Amino acid sequence: MKIAIPKETREFETRVAATPETVKKFAALGAEFAVQAGAGDGANIPDAAYQAAGASIAKTFAATVKGADVILKVQRPTEAELKSLAKGQKLFCIMSPYNEPAIMEALAAKGVDAFAMEFMPRISRAQSMDVLSSQANLAGYKAVLEAANAYGRAFPQMMTAAGTVAPAKVFVMGVGVAGLQAIATARRLGAIVTATDVRPATEEQVQSLGGKFIAVKNEEFEQAQTTSGYAKPMSDDYKRQQAELVAGHIAKQDIVITTALIPGRKAPVLVSAGMVASMKPGSVIVDLAVEQGGNVEGVELDRVVVTANGVKILGLANMPGRLATDTSSLFARNHFNFLSPFIKEGALALDDEDELVKGIRLTGNGAVVHPNFAAKED
Repeated sequence: MKIAIPKETREFETRVAATPETVKKFAALGAEFAVQAGAGDGANIPDAAYQAAGASIAKTFAATVKGADVILKVQRPTEAELKSLAKGQKLFCIMSPYNEPAIMEALAAKGVDAFAMEFMPRISRAQSMDVLSSQANLAGYKAVLEAANAYGRAFPQMMTAAGTVAPAKVFVMGVGVAGLQAIATARRLGAIVTATDVRPATEEQVQSLGGKFIAVKNEEFEQAQTTSGYAKPMSDDYKRQQAELVAGHIAKQDIVITTALIPGRKAPVLVSAGMVASMKPGSVIVDLAVEQGGNVEGVELDRVVVTANGVKILGLANMPGRLATDTSSLFARNHFNFLSPFIKEGALALDDEDELVKGIRLTGNGAVVHPNFAAKED
């Protein structure tokens, strides 16, 4: 079995889908590797490190994937890269089919079996394979560091001979994996942390990290979580009540970090222009949802917007990619943890009835087969 690791070419992407560690682990199961030259540069992994692990180095994308049985990537291929893929190859990566369905459809037409790693079922067995969680964890951490860097003051309370420095007030909106890590990191830096989420189960999690939970608690709030752990879309009335509560709270904050995403939809706007205008000069907002439209009105992709009242809105692209060495390592292990149980005698033998395989398979036998998209092909 040949596994190909191309260099990522999408804008802002610095990660790589395999590391020398996972190359060695796959090799022990009988796999051979072709890694595109420079694939690990963004993650500080030189070609020589892959060669030392047993991989061969190919000069181009086409040469890397030629004859490969399995292709491991971070992001979905570009239109140019699609031309080099062949029928029967199996591709594993973040596919983002809601954002770019044409790529998924083109892969089906070419007979490539595409698997969306971000669709990994959120069950105990799959925790070590969950790319969303592994990447969001470090994104939440990095978001706080970026906020601290942009903030013109210290985070912790400091008692000095010249006077007292007040602690920063940090408000985290969305308490998923990224939000929880943001809370923990801000607390470690000495900030006073509050957080909000529409899922009632998150209140205890926030409190366990030393934060204070802020939310409108009514009957709709008590039922605002799906069985898979995601937030449900809320009614306009609830959004209005929550916005009123948040508006009063946000005006008193120094740092706001937003993390709210809904699979398959544009990110919900949580922070209006009016809320931004109510904040003090020098305040900082970090929008982790900027690549799906953003949670903050006025955010711009990969830009720092400074408003008329002196608030900085950070719309930094690919936050996990700003810690590419660590995020690549985790992403690579996610790939290995998923695939290794299905490798038998040096070949990949996926069990089509396995709930994990069914959960992430987008295309097969020349068609789009995932239930969320197959109906669109009828």
